[in-house]
Amino acid sequence: MGHSLHRGQAEAGARLSSDPIRKQEFRPGSRTDGLAPISVVARSLAASPRHWVALGAIAVAAVFADQLTKHVVASRLGLEDDISVLGPFSIHHVQNSGIAFGLFAQATGFVILLTLVAVGWMLVFFYRSGARHPLLPVAVGLLIGGSVSNLADRVRLGHVTDFLDLRYWPAFNLADSFIVIGVAILLGALVAADRGPRRPRGLDPVRRT
Repeated sequence: MGHSLHRGQAEAGARLSSDPIRKQEFRPGSRTDGLAPISVVARSLAASPRHWVALGAIAVAAVFADQLTKHVVASRLGLEDDISVLGPFSIHHVQNSGIAFGLFAQATGFVILLTLVAVGWMLVFFYRSGARHPLLPVAVGLLIGGSVSNLADRVRLGHVTDFLDLRYWPAFNLADSFIVIGVAILLGALVAADRGPRRPRGLDPVRRT
């Protein structure tokens, strides 16, 4: 009658057959009797209202922090004034019409258009993949907050205020820092999300001899 592990209770009205009993394949996600695999439903990666609230809170906080520090520097220090803080680090009040770290300083219109395209792309990406990793609201929130804060200054003033100076690197502001940190978190989150789940120990398939 076959090995006891392969016996199963016959259904009502079933006829006995002389055919060898087929071995059932046990797979993760199947019923405990191994006879009816459970269908797998793909999880949606679209951002939920909870993800949008988290993104919005982080973006607003980033804009507030950046605008506050720029206001303090612009109101307390004259243009090109420099206050040494520690080692090569100083607070240096400068103006920049380009993007992060002084790039494209003479192309303000292009920078504004580029920023709008980047923010739009990030919103579409988050709408489709906001639930892909728990850190995505943080990453995209920092990116959008930093981009929008600098964009508002360029549209309103024609330049942004930079004040964090390391001497050996162009001066920057908190919005630039948020953008760089957001990109780093975004790349790390995407790499972590794309890694396949590891097979738990003890669940390796039995080798047949």
